[in-house]
Amino acid sequence: MQATNPIPAALAVDRPMRSRALRKLLRDKLAFAALAVIVIYAIVGLLALFHLAATHYQDSVGPAYTAPGAKYLLGTDVLGRSVLERVVHGTRIALVVGFVSTGIAIPIGILFGLLAGFFRKRVDDFIVWFYTTVDSIPYILLVLALALILGKGLVSVCIAIGITSWVGACRVVRGEVIKQKELDYVQAARAMGAGNARILILHILPNVMHLVLIQASLIFVEAVKSEVILSYLGVGVQGEPSWGVMIDDARIELIGRGAWWQFASATGAMFLLLLAFNVFNDALRDALDPKS
Repeated sequence: MQATNPIPAALAVDRPMRSRALRKLLRDKLAFAALAVIVIYAIVGLLALFHLAATHYQDSVGPAYTAPGAKYLLGTDVLGRSVLERVVHGTRIALVVGFVSTGIAIPIGILFGLLAGFFRKRVDDFIVWFYTTVDSIPYILLVLALALILGKGLVSVCIAIGITSWVGACRVVRGEVIKQKELDYVQAARAMGAGNARILILHILPNVMHLVLIQASLIFVEAVKSEVILSYLGVGVQGEPSWGVMIDDARIELIGRGAWWQFASATGAMFLLLLAFNVFNDALRDALDPKS
């Protein structure tokens, strides 16, 4: 009798679960609304990225301190620049920082988590010691120190946030790999002669990706908040209307002239984006939870 390959069957068991998770996610009206908000932000950010929107964010378009109205929807700042265009350009910066930082942090977390959970012993001891040490340093202080070392600018902010945000993903992936490596499909793959690299990449990694997706959403939110804080403190994005720069500028306007609209616009845009990501992340976690 010809031996059957149990590995594809083991992986195929997970497909119905993923289909159910997708259907559950699409039926969640709140999650769908949050996803719609995220898509709108993404479209706005892409338009600004390709210079199809907010191209005159540095130019004076009217009198200073003009309140929101029909002509200037979100008003103007101290130099007569459009607050709406600056918010749109700030959306581009927030999305770039969020996605690039997540793109840096997630591969690091996956790599260390896979190695620690699969090989255990000294490899696990070293990686656990390393991420425990990194995690013991207050996050914002660590990011601030790296941003000062790397210098001001968008690229430096992305790198500083990316290389400090992988600990959560590493910890979660490590715990799941420890559990997955003892399951039958991994033992069957090993019995059929599969090497460690093949088992890790082709068999274990696809079965921890649902946790990686959740961690990516959390890292994105943390990256956007960190960029705003760094820019507000003057060590982040400079020369461009980041939401943090706008809040810093609006601080003086609000106290000295009572011009509240730039502060409200920047904080409102940030709040709505982070709220949408948090709502969608909760729905994603519920949909991908095997126990549900």
